[in-house]
Amino acid sequence: MPQTLKDLTAAEILALAIQAEEEDGRIYADLAERVRHDYPETAKSLAAMHDEEDGHRHRLIEMYRRQFGEHIPLIRRQDVKGFITRKPLWVNKILSVSMIRHEIETMEQEARNFYQAAIAQTTDAAVRQLLGDLAAEEGKHYEMAEEMDEQQKASGARGKEDDSERRRFVLQIVQPGLAGLMDGSVSTLAPVFAAAFATHTSKDAFLVGMAASLGAGISMGFAEAMSDDGVLSGRGKPLLRGTVCGLLTTVGGIGHTLPFLIADFHLAMVVAVAVVAVELGVIAWVRHRYMDTPLLSAAFQVVVGGTLVFIVGILIGSA
Repeated sequence: MPQTLKDLTAAEILALAIQAEEEDGRIYADLAERVRHDYPETAKSLAAMHDEEDGHRHRLIEMYRRQFGEHIPLIRRQDVKGFITRKPLWVNKILSVSMIRHEIETMEQEARNFYQAAIAQTTDAAVRQLLGDLAAEEGKHYEMAEEMDEQQKASGARGKEDDSERRRFVLQIVQPGLAGLMDGSVSTLAPVFAAAFATHTSKDAFLVGMAASLGAGISMGFAEAMSDDGVLSGRGKPLLRGTVCGLLTTVGGIGHTLPFLIADFHLAMVVAVAVVAVELGVIAWVRHRYMDTPLLSAAFQVVVGGTLVFIVGILIGSA
């Protein structure tokens, strides 16, 4: 059964601290390796943090040898109730600089809290002094990270990394998402409103809209996922892009389909048209915000395309 920190002896506290420092050091090394290509300056900072944690580990091991001998028991984080845990960042397909910096701040704060709490659990003067020194140094790590951040800003490296991060976000999330949203919002207009004007019943328009939205979402998702493996283009994992594209395609079509849940056909039409206007406005804004398209130009292109498809649907449904 897991024990609390208060139940541990001085030897067990040192063993736990050694394991924790080793794990934190490996996390910094893994993060540095993952971002070395895209964010080289951040990778250097992470490598320096790894070296600091490795130094802590060596000092803890030396103290353990002097006090308790050569054998260090394996005591892991999960063996102690309420002990600090680490997020598995390795599972994140996209790892941004801001995410890494936030994790560093959290890790250092939690480590300092552990050492401060551990000091009260031992009466050995040498052990208390080492734990106190490490607690103070963990606090300095945050300051060191801040200094590195300021140095990166001054050298221009931080700006380059931020630009690189933005480009990755646009390539891997915004572009497939925007393609899906545009396809879902525009391509489903014709079948939805054709069914609405042909039958003058909300139920029929709703069923056609749902079928068109889901079908388009599945089709666009598979098409995006199979279009590029992302290795050379830098567009990221195919599964992620396909999922984003498919979901936003479905959302784009369902948006102006849901109003046809309203039994009153004429009211449903008014609400659906209003939703279409909002959808087209959102698409124009995203193109302006992330694709550097002038807002008026983006709005004109989207509105013209949407209007043409809308008219086609009305003409076919009224024929």
